[in-house]
Amino acid sequence: MRIVMLAPFGIRPKGTLAARMLPLAQALVRRGHQVVIVAPPVHNPDDAATCVEYEGVPVIHTAAPRAPGVAQQTLALLQATLRQRPDVVHLFKPKGYAGLAALALHHLRPALPLVVDTDDWEGPGGWNDLLPYPSAAKRLFAWQERDLLRRADAITVASRALETLVWSMGIAPDRVFYLPNGVRPSTLNLQPSTFNLQPSTLNLQPSTFNPQPSTLNLQPSTFNPQPSTFNLLLYTRFWELDVREVVAALVGVAARCPNVRLIIVGKGERGEENELLRLVQRTGLASFVDYRGWLMPDHIPATLAEADVALMPMRDTLINRARGLAKLLELMGAGLPIVASRVGQAAEYLEHGVSGWLVPPENPGALAEAVLRLIGDADLRQRLGIGAQYAARQYSWDLLAPIAERAYAQAVNQSYYQFDSMSINRIP
Repeated sequence: MRIVMLAPFGIRPKGTLAARMLPLAQALVRRGHQVVIVAPPVHNPDDAATCVEYEGVPVIHTAAPRAPGVAQQTLALLQATLRQRPDVVHLFKPKGYAGLAALALHHLRPALPLVVDTDDWEGPGGWNDLLPYPSAAKRLFAWQERDLLRRADAITVASRALETLVWSMGIAPDRVFYLPNGVRPSTLNLQPSTFNLQPSTLNLQPSTFNPQPSTLNLQPSTFNPQPSTFNLLLYTRFWELDVREVVAALVGVAARCPNVRLIIVGKGERGEENELLRLVQRTGLASFVDYRGWLMPDHIPATLAEADVALMPMRDTLINRARGLAKLLELMGAGLPIVASRVGQAAEYLEHGVSGWLVPPENPGALAEAVLRLIGDADLRQRLGIGAQYAARQYSWDLLAPIAERAYAQAVNQSYYQFDSMSINRIP
């Protein structure tokens, strides 16, 4: 098939295209399909009007629009898509310019099969509540999410929670395809090993530590940790967790393991990292923290290699339940033992005590005790790391690509049926 994927933004710096869309496209190319990605230069204006090929997948960035440019950018995406003469169009994220272009395609070419991918919840309880969009944009995105998912001939979803949300819209289950995030085959070079780990149970009480933010304005350079013998890694965007939980857990860990270091990689959407750094400073834990901020993707593997245990604490919210958790799969593919909150896809990807250690969300006591357990048990860390990497194998994009193919087949059949019905209805 000839497939055009419509992107919500460009190849840099956001993760949707690089972590989900592009590797899926490359896997489909390896299976004999022709795939082209069409993207607006949102967030990366330097890429406007360029075409770059990534392992057999051309990524076409449309030209930068003149202000305000909504109609112009939508038209540019529409024209670029039609020039490719696709057999099917796969829209990633039902929002923004690409969503408007997909809607225009649906009206202009009703026989062209349309597949819509959703890897986050955008409306109430989702990104609309998290990001400071203008009120008009929030209404538009919420409407696009409902309208485009209902119009789609087939839908791919990145999580079980999204699958349920789409069903709740009255969309038939046979049009919805669970397509979780995946990992690249190159990250799964794992030698066979055997292990038999039985899950253990913890009956832990939450910590009562509840520090308040201070007025300090701290920069990453403020933190100059001393050399340590055990590295924890928090690879995060901050908004998904409660920074007080992280600091409270670190208090408990540092009290019993003074040679621990917490490496923090990431930057918040609204400066959430500043609150965490203030709390760390206020509680006297600055020497235990190595905050590195946002790193370029090619620096991440070396950072993962430094870690002994990775942490993924999350609040139990709709947006966290709906997420595809690409970072968690990245940690799994690296073979790291992981302590994660039992929220959403974490419980789908990780088996407690076998491929990860799951703890109740928003429970710093449980998080600290799990970390201390792994610090004190090298064999458990090794088994969990091996288990995580083996679990990641089933999420190779080469294994997931057939799910997209089934979605495309459904879309073709659905589009043909609907278009044929429309044609019959027009006969006098």
